Amino acid sequence: MSSLARAVRARLVHEWERGGSAGGARALAGGYRGLLRARAWLYDRRILTSRPLPCAVISIGNLTLGGTGKTPAVEYAVRTLAALGARPAVVSRGYGRRSTGVRVVADGRSVLLAPRDAGDEPFLLARRLPGVPVVVGANRYAAACLAVSRFGASAVVLDDGFQNRSLVKDLEIVLVRAENPWGNGRLFPAGPLREPVDALARAHLIVVSGAAGPDAVASVAAVAARHAPGVPVLAAEHEPVECWEARRLTPEPARALTGKRLLGFAGIAWPDDFRRTLEALGVDLAGFAAFPDHCWYGRGDLDRLAARAVAAGAEGLVTTEKDWVRLSSLPPSRLPLWALGVRFVLRAGADLWRAALARPRR
Repeated sequence: MSSLARAVRARLVHEWERGGSAGGARALAGGYRGLLRARAWLYDRRILTSRPLPCAVISIGNLTLGGTGKTPAVEYAVRTLAALGARPAVVSRGYGRRSTGVRVVADGRSVLLAPRDAGDEPFLLARRLPGVPVVVGANRYAAACLAVSRFGASAVVLDDGFQNRSLVKDLEIVLVRAENPWGNGRLFPAGPLREPVDALARAHLIVVSGAAGPDAVASVAAVAARHAPGVPVLAAEHEPVECWEARRLTPEPARALTGKRLLGFAGIAWPDDFRRTLEALGVDLAGFAAFPDHCWYGRGDLDRLAARAVAAGAEGLVTTEKDWVRLSSLPPSRLPLWALGVRFVLRAGADLWRAALARPRR
């Protein structure tokens, strides 16, 4: 990402977080709203059509730009489907990947693409889900057809699929952040919304991500009751489960980081969430650096982070599992580099989740 793009994104996020937006952004958001309405009109009149697959299609998505924890939720959905006896496959666009067209990231036996060609999230899912095919493609219908024809998938899990209407979907799961779930309530680029909040009417399950208490769930449930009456609202958190040092790759319990003096960094949609996770885990943070979402790191980035860590008296660096994927091809850092893995955990509604995923099987 160029320095200009980083500056523009930082300005937009700052405006969204404090509830405002520039006049030009509001004008562009009006045009975007018009495009959304035109697309909905075309689908409603079957000028554009959603095509069915000969298997169940489960979509994991959200209403806002990034940061709701879709990747861990996709993993959890795949594991649930497998436990129910399905043969699941993951289909993703593969945001930020270097390759083009429909590509197989993992064939159920091994991972076939490097992170830059797969995209960070599909590669991470392939690593976490051995035995499960992972396919990427901007044409989600073509990618899903390949997953069915080549791998015999009986259920396709669409990563970030809520806005994609090229496929008939049996189950729409929408993730919503517990903290400031709708941002400033405006459409992109005036706000973080990819669709108006009333798009929740298409959802079959709504999951509040990062729900540490009942108040966050109640706030989202009140909005859901207006736009999606009767749709269950579940509560989930992302729990740290394991860590590893990049040069050894030996998994250890997450609590192995407790008490270590480390410099944290993250290139995710909401890096402060990761900083708070480290603090809750008892990491002695010597500092924290935020990078743009989906940032592909260079050697210079690691060198600067290591120098900052040494100056702060840190014994090493710590980052997210997703960030580790994006820097794993670089030469090792001169300081120990730890990655922290989290997992999706339902705090309320696990029975509803399982029942919903059991229903659409064909």
